[in-house]
Amino acid sequence: MDFLEFLNKSVTPYHTVECLRQFLAPAGDKIRLFERGGALIAVRPPQTVGEESRFRIALAHTDYPTLKITPNPDCSAAGVRTLHPEIYGSPLFTSWLDRDLGYAGLLAFEQDGKVQTMLVRGDKLFRIPQLAVHLNRNVNQEGLKVNPQTDLNVLWTAVGGKERFVEALQGSLPEGARLLDFDIQLFDAQPAQYGGFENEWIYSGRLDNLSSCHAIVEAFAKAEPSERDFQVAAFFNNEEVGSTTREGAAGNFLKSVIDEVIGSRAALSDSLALSIDMAHACHPSFENKHEGNHAPVLGGGVVLKTNSQKRYASDVYSSAQFKLLCEQSNIPYQTFVSRNDMPCGSTVGPAVSASLGIPTVDIGEPMLSMHSIREMTAVKDHQKMTALVSAFYS
Repeated sequence: MDFLEFLNKSVTPYHTVECLRQFLAPAGDKIRLFERGGALIAVRPPQTVGEESRFRIALAHTDYPTLKITPNPDCSAAGVRTLHPEIYGSPLFTSWLDRDLGYAGLLAFEQDGKVQTMLVRGDKLFRIPQLAVHLNRNVNQEGLKVNPQTDLNVLWTAVGGKERFVEALQGSLPEGARLLDFDIQLFDAQPAQYGGFENEWIYSGRLDNLSSCHAIVEAFAKAEPSERDFQVAAFFNNEEVGSTTREGAAGNFLKSVIDEVIGSRAALSDSLALSIDMAHACHPSFENKHEGNHAPVLGGGVVLKTNSQKRYASDVYSSAQFKLLCEQSNIPYQTFVSRNDMPCGSTVGPAVSASLGIPTVDIGEPMLSMHSIREMTAVKDHQKMTALVSAFYS
């Protein structure tokens, strides 16, 4: 699947899993798929399973910072009806203002006495308008301050409308079905596109971490079965809120899949996992925000992420294997270390490495505008990441 097409279709974790399934469908019964709540794990067994069998696991996450519609969201003011959202993860609030917003997610409904679910993606656009500069005269000098409780209500229709939002969702269901619950989130409705003078960049919402998902699934789908190693692609949900859920990296999803597939986890200590998440590229207007000797740049290659506080899973053993793989595959890499006075984030890597005992290296594509509603990365880096994962599986 084309990268931009993947970005445009993957508007929620549930939709991402559906796209990943489509990607992997041609593999048929050569792989096994396991799905759980916006998370997916794909396993391709080796040609021969024996004592020398090991695991090659690539990890990513399907979720991203967003605004989720609350269970009872309807409000009205100043002649319009609004929806009250709840913050998911840590979005850059100001980037959500004055944007065309779509909505999508999962509906749970009752039909014939049974609970069923279905994906939904609305065809209407909503908006969160910013206050005019005439009514906020010092905004350009003092900066825009957004209160997430009061300033992010979403305009969705005129007061004259009769439906509540839940009733509008009900209209998406099959005849005779009754809506029980929903998980609906907003997303940037502007399609992904190439940018820069030579189309060297990609502008899109959800690049963190759909870029990693796409690189992994494209490499996994094209890989040939290994002679002895299990090839695994794991796409977790809820990384942006800590991963401690049943479909998150800190849950038992991957462990239970490995136990079912092979029955033993003894080989994991001699295996390797790539934890692939986006990395902070050096901003040309804020170079001082990076540690001088460890400032990745757009187009400079795959980023190795290390942290002495173990916010990343990389250690000397896993990093050495990564560097050797890059050298053997002629893939450039650069190294990120955060400033001592600016703590870094984390990834799914430490949770998986700790629970399974598998050596793990944290890597990613450099990007700008991380956690904005619309981010950017380099075409060249995405291509190199895909080539790296392909080499890893082979």
